[in-house]
Amino acid sequence: MPNVKSKSDKSLGKALINDRYKKRGKKMTVDNGSMFHTTEVKDGFDWGRLNLQSVTEESSFQDFLRTAELAGKEFQAEKLNVQFVNTKTNFGVLSESERLETEQKHLNKQDILKIPRRPKWTSETTTEELKSMENESFLNWRRSLALLQENEDLQITPYEKNLDFWRQLWRVVERSDVVVQIVDARNPLLFRSEDLENYVKEVGEEKDNIILINKSDFLTYDQRRIWADFFDKQKIRVIFFSALQGQKVSEELEDIEEDVASSNPGINDLVKKIDKVEEKMSQLEKKLENMKTQDGDWEKNCPDILAPEELIALFNTIHKNPKKVTEGITTIGLVGYPNVGKSSTINSLLTEKKVSVSATPGKTKHFQTIYLQKDLLLCDCPGLVMPSFVLTKAEMILNGILPIDQMKDHVSPINQLCTYIPRHILEDKYGIMIPKPIGIDDPNRPPHSEELLLAYGYNRGFMTANGQPDQAKSARYILKDFVNGKLLYAYAPTDYVQEEFHIFPERQRATRTYMPPQEKRATRLPGSAMTEAEFDAIYFKNNSADAYARGRKNMPHVRPVSTSTSSVDTVYIAGKSSKGGKKEKKVKLRKQFAHLDQH
Repeated sequence: MPNVKSKSDKSLGKALINDRYKKRGKKMTVDNGSMFHTTEVKDGFDWGRLNLQSVTEESSFQDFLRTAELAGKEFQAEKLNVQFVNTKTNFGVLSESERLETEQKHLNKQDILKIPRRPKWTSETTTEELKSMENESFLNWRRSLALLQENEDLQITPYEKNLDFWRQLWRVVERSDVVVQIVDARNPLLFRSEDLENYVKEVGEEKDNIILINKSDFLTYDQRRIWADFFDKQKIRVIFFSALQGQKVSEELEDIEEDVASSNPGINDLVKKIDKVEEKMSQLEKKLENMKTQDGDWEKNCPDILAPEELIALFNTIHKNPKKVTEGITTIGLVGYPNVGKSSTINSLLTEKKVSVSATPGKTKHFQTIYLQKDLLLCDCPGLVMPSFVLTKAEMILNGILPIDQMKDHVSPINQLCTYIPRHILEDKYGIMIPKPIGIDDPNRPPHSEELLLAYGYNRGFMTANGQPDQAKSARYILKDFVNGKLLYAYAPTDYVQEEFHIFPERQRATRTYMPPQEKRATRLPGSAMTEAEFDAIYFKNNSADAYARGRKNMPHVRPVSTSTSSVDTVYIAGKSSKGGKKEKKVKLRKQFAHLDQH
C-alpha cells in the first residue's frame, strides 16, 4: 500500500508564508462585507516609545487620510471608485523672466508664510482638551497654506505634516534661553525662517535669536564677509562655524597629546609638538579677545570661522538677561532643517560622540538635552522642514532637504544642477566627455540631464540589463556629490550678483577630442541627429561584390566561403580526414552576405 502523506504534515515554506500573512493583520471590513478605506488603521498606540516619522511629501490619498484624522472625523470610501487623470509635468528649468517674476511674488507674500503656533493653555487644561486644541490649530494652519498655494499660484516647499514634530519644536523654544537656527552656508536664506524668530519673541521677549551658518568652510573669506555685511543691515547676529573642520582640529590636538604621552621622542621633537599646541592656543586666545571686544556691538558680525572652544565661550556670554528658564543654567536650543548639521555641531563641541549622525535627513526623532558645562545646556530639536517659497521641488533635493534615495524623479534635479555647474567643471570632476550640442542647438548651452547621465553611467560602468547606462543610479551619485559639497555651488545674497559672488575655476584637465565608437553608441541620445562623418561612413561605404564557391575543390579566381583571407591559389588536399578538427557551421550564402543586397 503506498504511503499516504499526513494532512498534519507542514512544510517550512508554508509555515513561513502563513507567518508572513499573519503579521499583516486582518482586513478592515464593515457589516455588509464590502471593502472600504477607513481612518481607524491602528488598534492602539505604543506608549513605550516615541512613534515619530517625518512626513514632508505624501500622496493626495495620504493627505486626505491625515486631514480627516486631524479633524476627528470618520469617513468611508469605496476602493473601486477610480478616476484616471492624464497630466503632463514640465521637468524643464524656469526661464529668466519666469524666475524673476516668481521671486517677486515670494517677496510680496513672505509675511503670510508662518509656522504653526501652540495654543495657549493653563494648568487647568486637561490633556484631551490640549490635544484637541492643537489638532484644530494645526489643521487650520494647513488649510491656510493650502489656500495660499492655490489662490496665489505659488510653489511652497513640502513642509513637515506630522504634528508630533512641531510639538518637539514648541517644547524646545519654551525651555530655551537662546534659539540658534543652524543653516547651510551654501544657501542660508532658504534654511532661515524669519517667522520662527518672531515666534521666539512671542514666547518670551527675553529670549535671543542667533543664526549659525554651518559648513562655512565651503565659502571663501570674501564670501563670508559679504554674508556678514548682509546680515548686519538686518541687525541679525550670525556665527560662522564648521562642524567638520572643528572635529578635525580637535582630532589633531588629541593626536599630538597621545604621541607625547605614549612615545619617548627626542628633546627637539617634543619641543616642536609643544610649540604647535601653544601656537594653536594663542590663536584661540586672540580670537576670543576679538569676540569680547565685538560682543557689545550687535551690528557687526565677524566673518571668521569659530572653533568649537570659541563657540562654547560665545554661548556662555551671549545671553545677558538675568531671567532664565532654568535658574543658573543657560539653555541653547538648536533648530534647523534636516541634514544641516545640528547633530554634527553638537558632536564637535563635545569630546566624544553623543548624538547619532546620518546622511539621510531626519535622523534625530525627538529633542535631546546635553550638558556642555554645569551651567550650559544644549537642546537638540529634530530637523523640521518649515514652509517656505521655492522655485521648484528640484531645489529641495539639491539643498539636501528631501532624501535623495527616496526621490521619484531624477530628471528635474539634474537639469537644475547642470544650470548651476558649468560643463568643464563636470568633465574635470568625473573625467568624462559630455557630448556637445550638434545641429542648430546653442553650442554654449548647459548639458541636458540625459547627456550628463549617459556619459557618467558609461564611465562608471553603471549599466542596465539591456546594456544601456543606468541614468537613475548615476543621478543619485551626482546629486549626493552636490549635497556633500564635492560639486560646490554657493548662492549669493538677494542684493548681490550671482556671477560675481561665486566664480568657478578654469579647466584643469586637457579637453578630450576623441571618443571611442562604443562610448559614442552608449552616450547617443534617442532620436538624435546624425553627424556628417557618420552619414558618410554609412552611405558612401565601398561594398564590393565577389564570387564565392562552396566545397573543397579549388577553382580559379574564386574565393572559398570558409575564409575570406585565403589566396586564390590555395591548394586543398582531397580526401583529408576532418577528425580532430572543428568543422565550420554551414551557412547559406544569401544569409552570410545579406548586407550586400541592402539598398
